[in-house]
Amino acid sequence: MEVAGPFEIDSFGHSIISTNKTNFMQAQNFKNHVRFVPLFHFVLFLILTLCLIGSVWNLVKALEYRSGRLIGATILGLSIAGMLTAWFARAFAIKAQDRGIRAEENLRHFTLTGKLLDKRLHMSQIIALRFADDSEFVPLAEKAVNENMKAVDIKKAIVNWRADLHRA
Repeated sequence: MEVAGPFEIDSFGHSIISTNKTNFMQAQNFKNHVRFVPLFHFVLFLILTLCLIGSVWNLVKALEYRSGRLIGATILGLSIAGMLTAWFARAFAIKAQDRGIRAEENLRHFTLTGKLLDKRLHMSQIIALRFADDSEFVPLAEKAVNENMKAVDIKKAIVNWRADLHRA
């Protein structure tokens, strides 16, 4: 497959969006590692919030005019269900990703030391440690436990950043 900017050319000559982000993304570091998906994080939640506000207004008007109360309540219920669905879809995906990160970092620590990660490490600390290069991973994990470091402090302490370009 040939790479042409953000597109790849497959064996049939079709261009597809490249999943190889290293070709057109700058090196990942503490300042640029946060990832937002604009259509999900901003557009979807804005639309759902506006629908929720509009459905509350619609129900208030229906109650005021004593007409369309069932429809107003149904629209409000659907708006709430939409918000909950979007919220839990993201929450469940993050929880699954956290479990994967814990397993990966446990294996990484075992490979480097012959021992699993310290059980006193919190999930947020493990998530932050995944950005540390192998050379600083073990000492930083020990320091995180001994000093009860916050995730942001762990990330700031990393000198050789290990990019994570495959997260959701």
